[in-house]
Amino acid sequence: MPITASAVSLNVDDVEASSAFLTGHFGFREDMSADGFASLSREDAGMNVIYLRRGLPSLPDDQRDDHADGVILAFVVDDLEAELARLTAEGVTITMPLREEPWGERAFQVTDPNGVIVQLVDWNAPTTH
Repeated sequence: MPITASAVSLNVDDVEASSAFLTGHFGFREDMSADGFASLSREDAGMNVIYLRRGLPSLPDDQRDDHADGVILAFVVDDLEAELARLTAEGVTITMPLREEPWGERAFQVTDPNGVIVQLVDWNAPTTH
């Protein structure tokens, strides 16, 4: 089974607000949109982010009212400190400060207007001596 593309689809209350957050602060572009729907991409992201408005009749009954709770959009970046400084300067609230985990992950988080968590990450794998 060849996979030709990947996407994450998130149910939110305000599609336009989440779309504007990713386009305005993370360089995504909106490729397609309609009432209650937006598909965003970046050349280097390796996946599309799709927002669907909660309650859309096209969603299956058991998913229609779900929200993107518990989902983290994680993006690996080259210069975590520069991204932290840029987002702070743009007025984005940092909802989890920069921290380093014992396994080498360094990350911080922001939250979009619908409560979707966006995490920026870099890796500094621990060395053994």
